[in-house]
Amino acid sequence: MAADERDVRVAVNFAAERGVPLAVQATGHGRNVGLDGGLLLATGALTAVRVDPADRTAWVSAGATWRQVIDATAPYGLAPLSGSFPALGAVSYTLGGGIGLLSRRYGFAADRVRQLDVVTPDGELRHVTADTEPDLYWGLRGGGGNLGVVTGMRIELLPVARVYGGALAFDVDADPGVLAGWWRWTRDLPDELTSAVSMLGYPDLPVFPAALRGRHIAKLQLCWCGPAEQGERLIAPLRELGECVQDSVGELPYAESGSIFAEPERPHPYRSSPVLLSALDADRLDALRRDAGAAPVMCVVGIRHLGGAMARPPRVPNAVGHRDAAYLLSVLSPVDADAGTVADTHRRLTAPWQPDAVGRPLNFSFGPLAPREVLAGFDEAAQQRLAELRARFDPAHTLRPHHPIPTPGRCRPG
Repeated sequence: MAADERDVRVAVNFAAERGVPLAVQATGHGRNVGLDGGLLLATGALTAVRVDPADRTAWVSAGATWRQVIDATAPYGLAPLSGSFPALGAVSYTLGGGIGLLSRRYGFAADRVRQLDVVTPDGELRHVTADTEPDLYWGLRGGGGNLGVVTGMRIELLPVARVYGGALAFDVDADPGVLAGWWRWTRDLPDELTSAVSMLGYPDLPVFPAALRGRHIAKLQLCWCGPAEQGERLIAPLRELGECVQDSVGELPYAESGSIFAEPERPHPYRSSPVLLSALDADRLDALRRDAGAAPVMCVVGIRHLGGAMARPPRVPNAVGHRDAAYLLSVLSPVDADAGTVADTHRRLTAPWQPDAVGRPLNFSFGPLAPREVLAGFDEAAQQRLAELRARFDPAHTLRPHHPIPTPGRCRPG
């Protein structure tokens, strides 16, 4: 457990000198299954957040969560490009690209990073900017943890104090056209509106709200960062898609934006099958609804609307891939069930979408991936450049990132 930046350097040097693998963990949705025969470096104690309101930036240490960053920036009327889950680690989220609540308006979280401090596998602490370390600056922003252990980053903050958003819940068996209706609605929206839909069959148990129990529910999750009145007009057509069994949409401080997705706080082991798509259509969405509802294991189906600023290149290029994707489809299941059944179910639910697949979002991938699956997170040119950078900065493969970039001569990840 690192107490400071020096401890990180000690751990990296220890692993490199002894030839043992090093993995890093701060926070996350899931649980780490451990590292057999290596060193696990926990950075969760490095939680400092320093805000510069005049410059509209914040310094975020390796273990800080988005909750801590949001709480530090909110008093100044500023917000980070945080995700839907405030308890997630800000640095690890950003290294993987970062698709958040304001991304259609402001881009990926990685696009808004000005500086990173990183300990590379040779034990050197590097202060990485576009001018000082252009290769690392490119690869760390979107390339994951393949090139070093990031101890902190300076990010741009946005002039967002309040948003108009929340969730609209529908019983999709009673109103089967909800998914197609949401998709059609997304095709002509201003960038200020970021939205998603999540679909889950709720058991008939008292722990869940009465309106959701025993129903196959689709929640339309919405975040508008413009005037509330205009947001209400844009969202109004969604309320006409069927009988809304739960409505939490309204104006709220950005500090409460985690309530839009209201994801569970307790980590749990998951497996997921995400895919980036160029298009959706009504027939496959309806088939997805039926098949997910009849699945033999619990499946949380999520679809996020991309595009907008995410489709445009940042001021300084980075490793984030597949900016042309229009939607992100993911199927997630807890691993309490039989692993083979989970894998077969996910393949069956995602197979109809493969003709429109443009890549894989690594931040949404839970569980081990084959090398080809890791490479699917990047464009072809980025694959090659990241492989070259990993071979250059970590030739001994001391680091064991969650999604290791294959390098020449290595047939297995890690």
